[in-house]
Amino acid sequence: MTRRWIRWLPAIAVPAVIAAGVLIVPLSANAAVDLPAKTPQQVLEMVATTSVDAFSGTVVQTADLGLPELPQIGQTAGSGSNAPGTDSGQTASIAAALEFLTGTHTARVFVDGPTKTRLQVMDSLAERDLVHNGSNVWLYDSAKNAATRVTLPQGDATVPNDGSTTIQTPAEMADRLLASVGPSTTVTVGDNTRVAGRPVYDLVLTPKSADTLVGSVSIGVDSETGLPLQVLVRARGQQSPAFRIAFSDVTLTAPSAGLFDFTPPAGATVTQQALPQSNSATGHATMPAAPPTVTGTGWDTVVSLPAGQGTSTMLDSPMLAQVTTSVSGGRLLSTSLLNVYLSQDGRVFAGAVPLSVLQSAATGR
Repeated sequence: MTRRWIRWLPAIAVPAVIAAGVLIVPLSANAAVDLPAKTPQQVLEMVATTSVDAFSGTVVQTADLGLPELPQIGQTAGSGSNAPGTDSGQTASIAAALEFLTGTHTARVFVDGPTKTRLQVMDSLAERDLVHNGSNVWLYDSAKNAATRVTLPQGDATVPNDGSTTIQTPAEMADRLLASVGPSTTVTVGDNTRVAGRPVYDLVLTPKSADTLVGSVSIGVDSETGLPLQVLVRARGQQSPAFRIAFSDVTLTAPSAGLFDFTPPAGATVTQQALPQSNSATGHATMPAAPPTVTGTGWDTVVSLPAGQGTSTMLDSPMLAQVTTSVSGGRLLSTSLLNVYLSQDGRVFAGAVPLSVLQSAATGR
């Protein structure tokens, strides 16, 4: 893929693994439209060569993964500190991340190239913002009237995230899914339809693997520009989407430059956050922990995290105790599209595969 998308870094280990897996779902189809016939390869080439890097619109994400209803953060986090590393802080971070795996969420998205992004997650009575403009990144929560400012190291376009603004664009989701296209996938073109009022080709990915939890993926590709406007994912054996993300409206022109300027409101609590600087010898940023390990290929991929400061205490989290079940060797967060296995020794394994595959990865079988 030639598109350069902003990379979102989750704040804790479980969302990091989830983000690396396959999480997406289908939107209900609209009335069919007439478009020139294209082969699957031609539609794939449209996506790979799209030149759209500036747009704005409203993104709606809906997840129906079979997770239990989550308690309010305040009910589990208690009245203690929300600082990272504390029990209440970790619980709040886990709850914020899991929130985006349930229900429906709406966000306004503004993008102008790889260094200017604004994401506004709209809650019922509040708003959460992520604003990236060059080397400056702001995270703002209107409910708390609190803002965090991060200055990125020179040459680094990786945008940090506190876990509260994890909605992505359909194009970002499509990029991850299309990375699985190969011998393990049957690719077809379904009925043409409309998304956000624009005619799209329906690119359908059907895994050949008997192990994956994913039944099919549908990507709505804009017929004029090749930009993915929706991604729908169905779990194996289910007709209703388990996860969907799509534009409800979109404008394929550069947003106003002023949208990427952010000034904290009067009275806001402002925090400065430092990021690791590049190692002068290697030129790479110093990482606080070992990176994830990826085993398997395509739809059977398993992502694992080694035991560390963030993962070793997860099993003690009251929040995870409510959304996971006890299994041999640890606990399981089970959804219709993704399983996350937390072993008793603090390691984490995730994938769109059955629990047995994750346990085999944990034991090295």
